[in-house]
Amino acid sequence: MPELPPHPEENIPATMERRIRWDALAAIIAALIGLLALCVSGYTAHIQRQQVRAQVWPYLISGNNDLTQSLTVGNKGVGPAIVRSVQVRIDGKPQTDWNHLMVALGLPPHHFIQETVNHDVLSPGEEMQAIHFPDKDLWERFHAAALDRMAIDICFCSTLGECWMSENRNLIGSSSMPLQVKMKPVDRCPRLSPAEVFNN
Repeated sequence: MPELPPHPEENIPATMERRIRWDALAAIIAALIGLLALCVSGYTAHIQRQQVRAQVWPYLISGNNDLTQSLTVGNKGVGPAIVRSVQVRIDGKPQTDWNHLMVALGLPPHHFIQETVNHDVLSPGEEMQAIHFPDKDLWERFHAAALDRMAIDICFCSTLGECWMSENRNLIGSSSMPLQVKMKPVDRCPRLSPAEVFNN
């Protein structure tokens, strides 16, 4: 009976087997280094995004200013604030503009100066007078009539598309009812009905 030829593996020298093992180990090490480089790259991108977010972060606040006889909205952040929606309420009821709001307070409309906040962009450090009363007597009447009754919600976004809701539940407060301002992040600004949108 003829002898069978030796198995191919029996012909592989020991040095070649060692070289194949080293090649496999080198491939594993290269794969691990590639994975580590990918993780470092992802972490670096995350840190860079956090830095960019901090550099364009807006922060809107609203309140009353007795010296200028006005209600103001200001951006105290470091990035522009893109205003998406504004809602103003008297005793919990939405108002559509300053004239309707004045009537709701029992005051004469049209005797004021206004600036547009809704759908505007406020630069860092910018402050606008949403409503200003040249007449001091009317400002005092407005202040007294709106005391503890007026609330404003402003939804705004950064240039990266991150949005926040600034909720001022007591825009003109008293010592017994101090300002109640809350800032919270939101996924997107709410869609308001025409009866809820404040068009100033």
